[in-house]
Amino acid sequence: MEKSPQASPSSQKSYNPKTKLKTMSFNCSPNHSIFILVISLCIFLLFEMQSLLRNQFSSVSCDPTELDGSTAEKLSDGVTFLPLKDLRYSRAALEGHTWFMSSMYDTHEEGEVQYQKFPSKASKGRILCLKGRDTHDGSWNYYALAWPQALPYNATLIKGLTFVSYNHYNYENIWHGLSAVFPFVGWHLKNGCKVPSRWVLYHWGELRTKMGLWLTVLLEATFGGPINIEKFEGVEDDQPVCFEEAAVMRHNEGGMSRERRLEVYDHMRCKTRQFCNVSLVGNYNDPSVIGMTLLMRSGARSFTNDSAVIEIFKSECHKVQGCHLMVAYSNKLTFCQQVKLMRLTDVLVSPHGAQLTNMFLMERNSSVMEFFPKGWLKLAGVGQYVYHWIASWSGMKHQGAYRDSNGDLQCPYPEDDRRCMSVFKGAQIGHNEAHFREWASKVLNEVKIRKLEEASDMSHKSTSNDCSCHF
Repeated sequence: MEKSPQASPSSQKSYNPKTKLKTMSFNCSPNHSIFILVISLCIFLLFEMQSLLRNQFSSVSCDPTELDGSTAEKLSDGVTFLPLKDLRYSRAALEGHTWFMSSMYDTHEEGEVQYQKFPSKASKGRILCLKGRDTHDGSWNYYALAWPQALPYNATLIKGLTFVSYNHYNYENIWHGLSAVFPFVGWHLKNGCKVPSRWVLYHWGELRTKMGLWLTVLLEATFGGPINIEKFEGVEDDQPVCFEEAAVMRHNEGGMSRERRLEVYDHMRCKTRQFCNVSLVGNYNDPSVIGMTLLMRSGARSFTNDSAVIEIFKSECHKVQGCHLMVAYSNKLTFCQQVKLMRLTDVLVSPHGAQLTNMFLMERNSSVMEFFPKGWLKLAGVGQYVYHWIASWSGMKHQGAYRDSNGDLQCPYPEDDRRCMSVFKGAQIGHNEAHFREWASKVLNEVKIRKLEEASDMSHKSTSNDCSCHF
């Protein structure tokens, strides 16, 4: 192996620190001295400023509960009110944040309701304030968040829990009304059965001061007491009202899992039976008894010949041992009469309409037969399937739909023209005797088998929750 050449002793230099020091010299001119002095002074001042700022901020509390008068006044003056209805999103009013309180994000756990809670970690401890009570234009009503210790000028603080509901349709129709208040029941079950002191109702940001009687009684039964709908009486239009605690819902059942929806419907079914004193002991426990109910309509979407339809289903019911036919018009029944009727019903036969919302008051696995006028399949859009959805969500079985193809009304436009929907929307429904008989027979026999199977399998039970209702 070749070795690297070694240096001769004479060519090697030794290191002597003393020699090195001698070779180094400092030439400190007056300019250098001034420069060093300036640098030292700057470093000293920086340290002093840091210490001063640290002491200053350590004396200021970041806790909003310990605000001094001056700070609270500044925070109060800084509260900014925004329109409840954001017109920038009018073309997509129900998408994303929606146009109602558009700057706010919802809290959403998987499978649960979408909601906003004030105060909360998400709101940084701030509470909800509302201003305005316009009933015609939601952009003239406003919302803001404020610290409880720094409320906006002239604000009134209302104690207790407030439910703030947004409904894109209305609170008079029982289906649309139920859809809007449904998530509040889910939130109620999830949060220790907390009961609201009041409700604030909005439609497109416009204040509403009442809801339909059916919906009112349902909520009274569910929450165990009278429903207080806030009217802001005695409050000036420009006077803010702030709420000690508030929960806001604006997405109906959106985001809820089917299991969660089943639980909510089970709870409401039980609570309404308890409220109306409708005992669980009755014909339903007898598997040989089948209740078939024709829930009829008057006017729009009624049958052209009620008597003929009733006779068809009566005849088919009599062919099945233990079947009893009941005929009723929902607009002639009280809320509790409807609850009792649904308690005795295994098969609900009814035209498309809000009265079908009553289906969730039946026992789980009961059947629904739905009827439509001419033209709906092509023109009505996705909304025509709402009772398919509620059947699934409440544990019922939707047995399909009959769609009349021979209606008396004629549209002056081509039948697939959207303008024809205004003609067909409230049209009456004809009947097809052969189809009705075959369909009724099939459903009744299926229900008979199902009830016998359930009677032998006592494991069929509704879900329970911390607000358990047993009746």
